[in-house]
Amino acid sequence: MTMETTSDAVETCTVTSLPGSVPRLLRAGATTPESLDAYLAIGGYMPGPLARPLVGSRPSAGTEPDAGGLLDAIERSGLRGRGGAAFPFAVKARSVRKMAARGLTPVVVANGEEGEPASVKDRWLLRNRPHLILDGLRLAAAVVGADLAYVYVSDPAAARSVAEALRQAELAGTITLPVEITVVEPGYVAGEETAAVQAINGGPAKPTDKPPRPYQAGVASRPTLVSNVETLANLPYLQRHGAAAYRDAGTAASPGTFLATISGGGRGPALYELPYGIAFRELLTLHEVAADGVRGVLMGGYFSGLLNRQALHLTLDHESTRAAGSGLGCGALAILGEGDCPVAVAASVMAYFARENAGQCGSCFNGTAAMSAVLDALRDGGVGDDDLARLLRWSQVLRGRGACGTLDGAVNLAASLLAQFPAVVTRHLAGGCDLCAISPFRAARPYEVEAVTQA
Repeated sequence: MTMETTSDAVETCTVTSLPGSVPRLLRAGATTPESLDAYLAIGGYMPGPLARPLVGSRPSAGTEPDAGGLLDAIERSGLRGRGGAAFPFAVKARSVRKMAARGLTPVVVANGEEGEPASVKDRWLLRNRPHLILDGLRLAAAVVGADLAYVYVSDPAAARSVAEALRQAELAGTITLPVEITVVEPGYVAGEETAAVQAINGGPAKPTDKPPRPYQAGVASRPTLVSNVETLANLPYLQRHGAAAYRDAGTAASPGTFLATISGGGRGPALYELPYGIAFRELLTLHEVAADGVRGVLMGGYFSGLLNRQALHLTLDHESTRAAGSGLGCGALAILGEGDCPVAVAASVMAYFARENAGQCGSCFNGTAAMSAVLDALRDGGVGDDDLARLLRWSQVLRGRGACGTLDGAVNLAASLLAQFPAVVTRHLAGGCDLCAISPFRAARPYEVEAVTQA
């Protein structure tokens, strides 16, 4: 008789920064959501020379930054997107500006729809530092010459927090840019940038075919900058301190700090602000997890797949994780301990992909379901060599065939399991996994973490 282990309970994380470092995004020692007065006291909504929009005009209280100078500083800083793809923010912004020069005024979108259940950073920022997000949105709008902005979320608490902060900022005159809040139902695909645009335009929060991409034709067919809220949260620091100070933390190719959601490993989850390039072993020490007990890591939320104990030799930056065949993604890392079976974890995550895909692409709808069926059977000891051969082939031929990243995430998961844990897969093939025989792991949303609203 087997006992079944489920982990559907949502865990609430603790929030802290790296000892000895000054946080840029987190609020050390804070016990309440940040007020307008508190944010202004640390230099928020910093005034500057009026930036002339590329097209048309908009009212201003004289608080807009020097758009060209700020964009140059952003480019020198090397700021990369925090939503998962790590795309250079300046390149994205310049693409929107080029489209605007053709005669259409841009729109900016703060994307806070955090589709990765194992990540909590965006919801935390929106709930607890809404003025930081609005300030970053204001700066992004000035950089691209936008006259309208949106905050796009699925978390009701985040929406309420931003709405109150926006009310305060508008009354105080610190924001003159029109900002609207769009709330959608949560979903893995809802945070994809074309899904955000479609939802704001009144459609379903599901990805659309590309091209056009949002920078070409987004909200109301206007050039649209869609940026993750953590990315935007870095702009006020850059405005106040400049590119050189921004690069004081991190590595040459992955500069700055990032928010990391850490779960698993027998410890409660935590949200840390870390410099890029920190050793994974140092993070384990910070999180009080013994390296000897680490079996592997689920990387980048669900998207980047599994790594075995080679993760212990990594530094946490985009280049090092990519060289290891994985990715840092949105900064969410779930630690697999000795009592966690990688096959069972992979089966649960793949089942999530099969349920959460948009149902718009046959290759994704059928591919995730087929891979999920094989992994479920592998966990339960009911597959043969032919099934594994099919799983391997699917993990190779399905990459890039979906309209969004869901299918690629599923492919990464299957391919990494087979490559990183071949001995575990072989034991399952022979029906010899003691962990799954005694207590098989099943979870609808593995390693799900809930945000903390400071109160």
